[in-house]
Amino acid sequence: MPYMLLILEPVGQREARSEAEGRVLYERMQRYARELQAHGLLSGAESLASQRTATRVGRASVNGAVQVLDGPFAEAKEMVGGYFLLDCATREQAVEIARACPAAEWATVEVREFGPCFL
Repeated sequence: MPYMLLILEPVGQREARSEAEGRVLYERMQRYARELQAHGLLSGAESLASQRTATRVGRASVNGAVQVLDGPFAEAKEMVGGYFLLDCATREQAVEIARACPAAEWATVEVREFGPCFL
């Protein structure tokens, strides 16, 4: 059953680290991904660039036109910093994998099951 772990980081956290500190954390995440892959649990994983370079596309609430907004987005308290796409037998297994994720030490790891958007 597919699950996604979303890494929700506080905005500005990356900028507060030195490059060396960031590289150490990134290597820990890479090692974690390799372990999951070795156990046949990982379908994909990626780190996402800062939201400073993000673009949002959506309907404007005023006239219903499609808007394109470039980041950064000051109102955000968190940003999606990356994800792990898992293939787990149960939700409990996905939660245990999330608990072991190094990012849980400095971010929130949200566990999401795949499913239709109408439920």
